Amino acid sequence: MTDRWDDMERAALVALLRTRPAGLSWRELTREVESRQSALRLWEEHHPPGLFDEAAQTSALIEAQHDVVSWRELGFLTFMDDLYPSQLREIHDFPPVLFHLGELPAEEIGLAVVGSRQASDLGLHIARSVAAGLADRKITVISGLAKGIDVAAHTAALDSGGRTVAVIGTGVTRHYPTENRELQDRIAAEGLVISQFWPDSPPTKQSFPMRNAVMSGYGRATIVIEAGEHSGARIQARQAVAHGRPVILTDLVVRNNKWPSELIDRPGVYVASSTAEVIETAEHVASGPAQIDALLNAAADG
Repeated sequence: MTDRWDDMERAALVALLRTRPAGLSWRELTREVESRQSALRLWEEHHPPGLFDEAAQTSALIEAQHDVVSWRELGFLTFMDDLYPSQLREIHDFPPVLFHLGELPAEEIGLAVVGSRQASDLGLHIARSVAAGLADRKITVISGLAKGIDVAAHTAALDSGGRTVAVIGTGVTRHYPTENRELQDRIAAEGLVISQFWPDSPPTKQSFPMRNAVMSGYGRATIVIEAGEHSGARIQARQAVAHGRPVILTDLVVRNNKWPSELIDRPGVYVASSTAEVIETAEHVASGPAQIDALLNAAADG
């Protein structure tokens, strides 16, 4: 972070991400900005006066400045801002920008509860029970606002008087799927909705795996309730392992799929045989590294 990080710097970062000079990816641009502690400096390096179309360059920067001002009411943060969630900075694929509706605390103890859109009645029951149990323990329930397991988890957390965070695969001004409009607005009012995409961005095939990575990074762990062989929850479980985040799998997902076999012997991956065991393991994980070590030692002794 830098004291010089202001709206001009934020606008330069937005302009860089939009124009991608030299074909640099967002991740590469983020690293370059971080190394310089300045987006404006990087912009000027790629756009020296007199060498390119200065009118187009100026237009891109001015447009970004206007957008940064208009985004204040949406809750706009860059990775260089002090209020950017510290837990997201811990992962290698953290988003360079973040939009949010609702309260974004400096620190948050939360676990992602994810699973299939085409969930079974048993899966939905487990999701509701787990989310309510986490809410009772003052642990934030994080999910992706998709139908099925996500909706069950969000709703149960709210109805239990707990906090929930929706990490969405569109911009924050969109509602997707449309049937979840009321729930999304309720979460924005009572909890938090966050997105790494421009505010009016539609859903795309790539946006949901990217959303899963942010969900994994924002939470201390991922709980997979029920997920098929090609589910986004399967992708998130793998991302969580790559992030060094614990993963809790229900025996329901382990029994019915082949993909968990790739993960169950990995450090930090737990299989729970009941809802009570899911919540107990989640409590250990939410308590921090010392409790995780104790859980691993107990499993080894058992």
